[in-house]
Amino acid sequence: MAIAATLSKTPPAPRRMEALATLPVFFRLAGRKAIVAGGSEAAAWKAELLAATGAEVHIYAEDIDPAFEALIAAGSLVHHARRWDQAILPGAAVAICDAATEAEAKAFADAARAAGVPVNVIDKPAWCDFQFGSIVNRSPVVVAISTDGAAPILGQAIRRRIETLLPPALAGWADLARAMRDRIAATLAAGPQRRAFWERFVDRAFGSTPGEGAVDALMADASAIASNTHASQGRVTLVGAGPGDAELLTLKAVRALQSADIILFDDLVSDDVLELARREAKRMLVGKRGGRESCRQEDINTTMIALGKAGKHVVRLKGGDPMIFGRAGEEIGRLRANGIPVSVVPGITSALAMASSLSVSLTHRDCAQSVRFVTGHSRKGELPKDVDWRAIADPTATTIFYMGGRTAGAIASCLMTNGASSATPVVVARAISRPAEKRWAGRLADLADGMRTIGYDEPVLIGIGKVFDSVVMESAGNRPVPPVAAERLSIPA
Repeated sequence: MAIAATLSKTPPAPRRMEALATLPVFFRLAGRKAIVAGGSEAAAWKAELLAATGAEVHIYAEDIDPAFEALIAAGSLVHHARRWDQAILPGAAVAICDAATEAEAKAFADAARAAGVPVNVIDKPAWCDFQFGSIVNRSPVVVAISTDGAAPILGQAIRRRIETLLPPALAGWADLARAMRDRIAATLAAGPQRRAFWERFVDRAFGSTPGEGAVDALMADASAIASNTHASQGRVTLVGAGPGDAELLTLKAVRALQSADIILFDDLVSDDVLELARREAKRMLVGKRGGRESCRQEDINTTMIALGKAGKHVVRLKGGDPMIFGRAGEEIGRLRANGIPVSVVPGITSALAMASSLSVSLTHRDCAQSVRFVTGHSRKGELPKDVDWRAIADPTATTIFYMGGRTAGAIASCLMTNGASSATPVVVARAISRPAEKRWAGRLADLADGMRTIGYDEPVLIGIGKVFDSVVMESAGNRPVPPVAAERLSIPA
């Protein structure tokens, strides 16, 4: 009894796969018989899909929609000008029916199942063994999306999203991969060598259509990898994670995350962004935050160099854009000095995300002729001493201070001392593009008080300039007149 009790308390092993509404499969139909019963336009669409696979498509219908005519003329299908019966089903690979009634749908499904043929009755899921999903066609790359009939419109929306991710040239590269697979297997050892080759291949596949010299270039890559008896050369990609919203990532950033061996990420990078990374990739938090225990930049550089020399593809994932106050220059210099290839994938810097969130043009022609991005603290954590405050106080410019939360009062004081009006509009924002986004809007003289309202526990952006006047007025309960509208009002009738 004790043993039984112990066994009953043993937690079940975690499932490797969550429950599936349907099983996604890819069915080869080339040269096999496919039955379509019905002559409607919907039946013609299913017949065209079957014909595209190379199936031998037989249509059974007394009358057919004009949509069939081009398919018949092209020899893609055979039309039998009569109704279906049970005798046509044996030996078929699949059977499709556009049934006029529930009784016909049941009869066709029963007959097909009795003949051992998978069946689909159009728009009648109760009588279907399988369904047609939304398709993204880059054959031989084919992506199918199913919602199990619950939300076809959602399936179509997902298909449109995937269409933007997969360039049309992918089809040519997939054909090339199939043609080269045996040669690559004969040239490269299984494991790291082949993976290194195919990762380089994928980088090319998301570019332009393969040209005449593509095979020679790829085989040159393979030979170079094969001649290296040590681990294949690693590389580092500096990737901009944007302000936090994963939908603001570039396609190139997603591809880098999907090919990474190791990801070194800042603690400002959102979980949603990290979810897009390759599951097998090791993730290492290397965040640097003012006023908190942080990784030293030198340690981060050393780690990237060591991993690169070990043959790893390292993604250095930075909040915002790597080239805007991200210390990318230092990292690039150290990596290149150590012979580690490095590339950069830009991201949306927080200042631009703030402008979009506020619906403010940073260079509105009626308010500003330039925009500046300025750091709000030095290496010692205080206000930088080499800032040209008189230039920044220019009322015709928009200025965005990064990392200026703890120096906000000093920033306001320096600007007003150097000629900026105390009534200059100011916006402070934290957690831009994230659910916890918070803002304060006011005047330059009140910036220190506004900063206390926002708090110091998260990095902030401070936007200063006339372009923010509408935001300040709205926060005060006023409705500003947009500059363009004001111009129109001043034009004589």
